Amino acid sequence: MTSRTLAVVSAGLGQPSSTSLLAGRLAGATSQALLDLGIEVEVTTVELRTHAHDLTDHLLTGFATETLQAAKDAVVGADGLVAVTPIFSASYNGLFKTFFDVLDRGALRETPVLLGATAGTARHSLALEHAVRPLFAHLGALTNPTAVFAAAEDWGNDATVEGGLAARIQRAATELAGLVASRETAGRVDPFGDVTPFSQLLSAG
Repeated sequence: MTSRTLAVVSAGLGQPSSTSLLAGRLAGATSQALLDLGIEVEVTTVELRTHAHDLTDHLLTGFATETLQAAKDAVVGADGLVAVTPIFSASYNGLFKTFFDVLDRGALRETPVLLGATAGTARHSLALEHAVRPLFAHLGALTNPTAVFAAAEDWGNDATVEGGLAARIQRAATELAGLVASRETAGRVDPFGDVTPFSQLLSAG
C-alpha cells in the first residue's frame, strides 16, 4: 500500500483548545479518506504553542532550535498540510503567522493545504477567505476549495445536520485526500529542473 505524510499545524493557545480539536478532526477525516483510496498516512502534529519562545528567538536570530527545525521539516516535507488558526481581530493569530514567516521561501509551493479556523461566533468566518487563504496563496500552496470554520455553537451533535460541522469536515477532508492522491501520482516536480544555465545560453550564442 502506498504511504504518504500529512502535517497538521495548530495555532491554538489553550490546552485543550477548540483549534486543536478542529485540527485533529480534520486530520482524522483526511487520513480515513486517504485510506479509502488505498493510501496509508503518517500524521505529524505541530502544536505551535509549544514552540512560541523558539519562534520568537528564530525571528531575532535567524536560527531555529532543534525541536523547531524538526517541526519545520515535518511541515515542509509533508505531502499534505492541515493548517488551523484561531481568529483574533478578524485575522489569523500572531503565532500562526510567525511560523509560516520562518519557513524558507517557496517551501510550500504546490503543497495541498486544508485551511481551518475557529472563533467564538460565526461573524468571523469570512476571515478564512480574506486573511488565511491569501496568506497561503502568497506562499504558493495549493489550497483546498473547502475551508472549515468552527464557531462555538458548532461543537454540538451535528452529525445529522446538513451543512453542519461534521459534513463540512468530511467534504474538506475528501477534497484534500484527492489533492494529495493526485500529487502522489504526479510526483514532486522541480519547477526549475529543466532550466538552461545562463552561461550555457551565452556560449550557445
